[in-house]
Amino acid sequence: MKTYSPKPAELTRDWLVIDAEGLVLGRVATVAASLLRGKHRTFFAPHVDTGDYVIIVNADKVVVTANKAAQNFHYHHSGYPGGLRATSWQSLMDSDPATLVFDAVKGMVPKNRLGRAQMDKLFVYAGAEHPHAAQQPVQYDTSAIRRA
Repeated sequence: MKTYSPKPAELTRDWLVIDAEGLVLGRVATVAASLLRGKHRTFFAPHVDTGDYVIIVNADKVVVTANKAAQNFHYHHSGYPGGLRATSWQSLMDSDPATLVFDAVKGMVPKNRLGRAQMDKLFVYAGAEHPHAAQQPVQYDTSAIRRA
């Protein structure tokens, strides 16, 4: 008997909405990364992009536990000598919370072309509105994700 390997042409992708209001950042990121990779599917294969499209709304209401907002930093390098920029999570949550959530998910997918293709299916919005109503997204049940 041969092992089944999913083909990209055979896949149907769903659109899922995760409401991050009151949820812990790392827990939202792990669920989103798992959905992007397709690990919830019965025909998951690590070498094929079997995941769904994920929309995360209310990224500005995500919770960071303990004192991480003041202690952790978001780093960006311009590519020039001395071009390293560090921004605390607290100031990033105030200015652009979608970047914080996006980078948390990005750290949990593979660091190769497959991971980059999976990240193209992630959409993060700071508010409750998103422009993907035409895709008829389904609300993801976040009751299993522990709240802060």
